[in-house]
Amino acid sequence: MLDAVLLNMKPHGRIAACGMVSQYNLKQPEGVHNLFQIVVKRIRMEGFVAFEYYPQYPEYLEMVLPLIREGKIVYVEDIAEGLTSGPAALVGLFSGKNVGKQVVAVARE
Repeated sequence: MLDAVLLNMKPHGRIAACGMVSQYNLKQPEGVHNLFQIVVKRIRMEGFVAFEYYPQYPEYLEMVLPLIREGKIVYVEDIAEGLTSGPAALVGLFSGKNVGKQVVAVARE
């Protein structure tokens, strides 16, 4: 995906890198091509770890929840039904099969 993203970035664009769960168990991590675009377009790419921002989570919720309720922010959930589908959902995380946030619905209220 990063290969395609680099080709479509605007000059002075920024890329935030976090996660990469699909790479965790690969014997040979996927390589990145088109890195020259970082130089040509003067792109900034920086990694972050989500837990560093945990103290700001309440403030984030105050900002984002109204936007979700208004439909200004839409998110995608990949819902696996039932506890028995949990292991397959977890394996799917490591192979890049899910889209959005992976959820296992154990019971519906």
